[in-house]
Amino acid sequence: MSRASSAADRLRGSALGITAGLIGWFVLVELTSGILQGFYVPLFSDIVTSLGIHDSDVNWFEAAQLLLSALVVPVMAKLGDMYGHKKILLVAAILTAAASWWLAFAGDFWSFLVAWALQGFYVVWLPLEIALIFERGRRQNRGTSLTRRAAGLLVVGLEAGAIIGALAAGRIFAATGGDLRITLLVPAIAVTLIALVIWLGVPESEPLPGRRLDTWGFVILAWGLLLVTGALVYMRMIGELGLGPGGWAWVAALLAGGVAVFVWFVRYELRQPDPAIDIRVLRRPEMWPVQATAFLVGISLLGAQGPLSTYAGTDSSLGYGLGLDATARSNVIGVYLVSLIVGAVLFAVTSRRANPRLILIVASALVGIGYTLFLPFHTELWQVLLNLSIAGVGSGALVGALPAAAAAAAPHGQTGIASALTNTTKTIGGTFASAVFGVVLAAGAGAVASQTAASLGGYMTVWAICAAGGFVAAVLLFFVPKVAFGDPEASADAVAAEDDVAATGESRII
Repeated sequence: MSRASSAADRLRGSALGITAGLIGWFVLVELTSGILQGFYVPLFSDIVTSLGIHDSDVNWFEAAQLLLSALVVPVMAKLGDMYGHKKILLVAAILTAAASWWLAFAGDFWSFLVAWALQGFYVVWLPLEIALIFERGRRQNRGTSLTRRAAGLLVVGLEAGAIIGALAAGRIFAATGGDLRITLLVPAIAVTLIALVIWLGVPESEPLPGRRLDTWGFVILAWGLLLVTGALVYMRMIGELGLGPGGWAWVAALLAGGVAVFVWFVRYELRQPDPAIDIRVLRRPEMWPVQATAFLVGISLLGAQGPLSTYAGTDSSLGYGLGLDATARSNVIGVYLVSLIVGAVLFAVTSRRANPRLILIVASALVGIGYTLFLPFHTELWQVLLNLSIAGVGSGALVGALPAAAAAAAPHGQTGIASALTNTTKTIGGTFASAVFGVVLAAGAGAVASQTAASLGGYMTVWAICAAGGFVAAVLLFFVPKVAFGDPEASADAVAAEDDVAATGESRII
């Protein structure tokens, strides 16, 4: 047997070969996740008409899904650590498929709302995939570097799916003669097929034996998340509900209650031998800045998209805004999504050699720079596109880097929950920003020439908050040890295999 052939055999059994096999399946999974996130948005007006509801009622769909995802993601991720990440990934895919089928046949608002919330189980897919890749790669001491490269490619699949979904929805709706039910069957079929892919193609991880589910810990955590996210959703809807000062009192009470429950949760978890979330791990210098960064990036990534769309559509005769129609606004969003893909690709390419901590810092700084540029430059379309592209490249890198960094910082048996927490904190950050931005923009509505548009000052505040989030995240990441997120010493066989492959000129999937 030749040396090259022997090296190839060793490679197929190494973490690199295993990860290369997994990544093909998981790109398909994330492509489907992206389709789910992009497919329904262009159809909202038709869904509103079909259900006989008001345009503002669409906000309840997002609110219900955010609440459910904040509650179930930590639990599902911990179950993956306990019983196997593939099993829980498959369960989450089946639940998402069932909810997607329900959406296609839901005939009233409340039925559609429940189905839409349950479809939110897809948010746990990416953390479980990261955990599967990391646990496979850990066996050859290459889990961290392989996971970083794989995470970037998964984000490419996610964003590509979002673009495909957004472009396909309107065309399918038109091709079916405006039949909404048939159109909504498309994502349901896609998720059903991806559940089969997970069942047949994805290998299982090896959970640690002797684990137990800290049920009371998760119950306390769920109440805390419910109170905090409920307060934020309530804050965003105060204007719509016309609650006045009394509404703010309820927001303050819910937030105070949520904080008190989180304090109780921390004290309870510190006494548990196998806690729902290991607070001691979260205190580590390589972990807490990552989770804080996830919260801060959620402000711009999830919270700023609504203000971006409304600003692009604001009549430029007011002295600001771009005055774009719906098609042109969708093109602006498309450019932003493409910049996220570019950021994810750059992360996947550079993570092989660049310091992971430095990548996180630079990506966070790009988010801050992009939104800072909005403050002086926002009157021309090319300025907005340039600013968004800079921020998007940073955000795309962070979306892939943060779950991988959290998995690398977590001890064995906690990779799933650590990766999932970046999603939860990002969601809370986005919900917080969405609530605050809604209040800021509503405060300026009608202030200019009797228009319903928000004031320029409101948009300036939004951009300043997003910029501050990026820069604060970059500063916090300096507290991470310089050697964090790196691989342990790779085994001699694995290194020799990679050297031999490089010598023969074979290409790598990752």
